[in-house]
Amino acid sequence: MNITPRQTQILVAIIEQYAEVASPVGSVTLAKLFEVSSATIRSEMAKLEDLGLITQPHTSAGRIPTDKGYRFYVNRLTAQSESEDEQILLNANNSKDNLRGFRAISSRVAAQNDRADHAIRSAVDSLVEITGNLGIATIGDQLYMNGIYNLFSQPEFESGEAVQSIAQLLDNLEPWLREVAPNEPLNVYIGSENPIGKSSGASLIISKFESPFSENSYIGVLGPTRQNYGKVVRLVQKTGEFLEEIL
Repeated sequence: MNITPRQTQILVAIIEQYAEVASPVGSVTLAKLFEVSSATIRSEMAKLEDLGLITQPHTSAGRIPTDKGYRFYVNRLTAQSESEDEQILLNANNSKDNLRGFRAISSRVAAQNDRADHAIRSAVDSLVEITGNLGIATIGDQLYMNGIYNLFSQPEFESGEAVQSIAQLLDNLEPWLREVAPNEPLNVYIGSENPIGKSSGASLIISKFESPFSENSYIGVLGPTRQNYGKVVRLVQKTGEFLEEIL
């Protein structure tokens, strides 16, 4: 993809601003951030729109990321080496929260490591609290789920049609994890990529780990396409790694 470093920076800013405020990001906001003219930002945004990375809602002059834009962003994050990725995470706006997140999960899970099921549940509950998403994990043949309120509190899922799509997705989640879930250690399904709800507007981030219940256990989160992937992806990944280490 032919994208310049400045266009990449603008795309990243749009994604991260939109994740935080849940409203389209305008050229004035970005012009202040990058200390350039609004005309320059509008020109770059037009190029990003031509690439299919952002789009303009009909009711707003601002822009929001597309699924393709999110995929570019996530691929950019996961392409980093572990040390570089850790540095990116620690330099994020909420770096103190991220550090507290890692520590909270590890301490709460370690306190329950004499009972594998309790440790997994504790890890899910921690992810729910820290990410504001729906948390999921497999415990044997059972699916443990927490944080449904978080999911339906998101503005993306307020309409009756959206609620119906999410409900159908949740019905399909357990059989999918049991029968066809992937073997990769970490998977990020963004919006329309979501294999169990392509039209749901939800992203699924799951980490595979080995547990006393199964060689293929899973933990992860389900949330709106609009979210802080830089934070959430690493938290899910590290949680899966930590569970495999202590169980």
